[in-house]
Amino acid sequence: MGTPSRLFGTDGIRGRANEYPMTPALAVAFGRAVAAKFAQPDRPVVIGRDTRISGPMLEQAVAEGIASMGADVMLVGVVPTPAIAFLTRHLRGSAGIVISASHNPFEDNGLKIFNADGLKCDDALELELEGLILSDALRNQSATGGRIGRVETWPDSAARYADLAVEAYGQGLDLRGVRVVVDAGHGAAYETTPSVLRALGAEVRALNAEPNGTNINDGCGSTCPDLIQKAVPEFSAQIGLAHDGDADRLICCDETGSLLDGDEMLAVIALDWLKRGRLAENTLVATVMSNLGLDECLAAAGGKLLRAAVGDRYVLELMLAHNLNVGGEQSGHVILRDYNTTGDGLVTALELLRIMKSRGEPLSRLRLALRKYPQLLVNVKVRERIPLDQLPEVTDTVKAVEKELGTKGRILLRYSGTEPKIRLLVETRDEALLQPVADRILASIRNHLAVL
Repeated sequence: MGTPSRLFGTDGIRGRANEYPMTPALAVAFGRAVAAKFAQPDRPVVIGRDTRISGPMLEQAVAEGIASMGADVMLVGVVPTPAIAFLTRHLRGSAGIVISASHNPFEDNGLKIFNADGLKCDDALELELEGLILSDALRNQSATGGRIGRVETWPDSAARYADLAVEAYGQGLDLRGVRVVVDAGHGAAYETTPSVLRALGAEVRALNAEPNGTNINDGCGSTCPDLIQKAVPEFSAQIGLAHDGDADRLICCDETGSLLDGDEMLAVIALDWLKRGRLAENTLVATVMSNLGLDECLAAAGGKLLRAAVGDRYVLELMLAHNLNVGGEQSGHVILRDYNTTGDGLVTALELLRIMKSRGEPLSRLRLALRKYPQLLVNVKVRERIPLDQLPEVTDTVKAVEKELGTKGRILLRYSGTEPKIRLLVETRDEALLQPVADRILASIRNHLAVL
């Protein structure tokens, strides 16, 4: 995977808008670097964004940087992150840029890149881009006169993408008679997901689909799934869908209002594809965070599981390396390579609905195939990310606990790639052990690491 860069985390550059590094000045430099690395004649760089108030400001800055290098830009406005992966290919773009901070609050924003094939950059390429952004290497490389790039807008982008999505993802799917609750989180999918579902015949109740620039993820969306849990029974819906701000992941609930996480969605999809001979190499890709029950679930059906590092691009890297077509994360990023090259909340929802329709079974029954081990995930805010190998007292505590647990559980301790947090995952066969084990490790963390 290489060595992570300073600007780029697990999902692009992210920070508080109008504060370093998420400033217009850096966005211009970012655009210039992307143009230098990716630009091709007659192939624009496609730029999309979510609904944050800072989005248009950063969009214009990135476009300025690209055009100043002589490359053309196509602005597609507010669309989900996976739409940019799709549209970069559809519009024959040389690269795609997403301006979004996903599930973060509206004050934050971020920059993500897709290449011409709709794939995220690897660590080595991000380090190369960072070098161009932070150095003077491009200072004397500016276009003038007729060589300056053109900045154009793709009209009615959300509606046009929704039409393309119905054609690409909804083939043969008849949702007449199906009721769906969608919580768009006032984010990028506030128009597209309801539109696609309605076009396929579903009756949709859309929640939090009135963005104003500052209400994205504000007590709604995938981080507040209690809203769909309540609305689904009230609406007599078969499924509830909750997106994060850029809709590259999905959290859903079944018809009873009971939540499914990414592991459960992956199990439903992988087992169905395995049964129909559609799961490549009979193998699913998940991450080190995924439940041990997923391994057992796949093995019992004659399949197997490969684990990647946390981050959907690392999942995709492993999928590409082994030519696999289904992978994802517990957080709700699900990649179905037969449809798209990145996590896609809309595609995941449509595939779950397709399986429910073809099997004639409710989601509450389909999910029973996965028997999960008890897990406890704790996030602790930190002042700085001191490498764990420089905290021997903490790592020694983890090793001691792991030795005591043996085969009855596991511990995973890592820093978030997008926020100033350290994440602790405890997984055991015996649920009664979760909190005592977590408390022991958390005490060591608080004794040796400055927390907020």
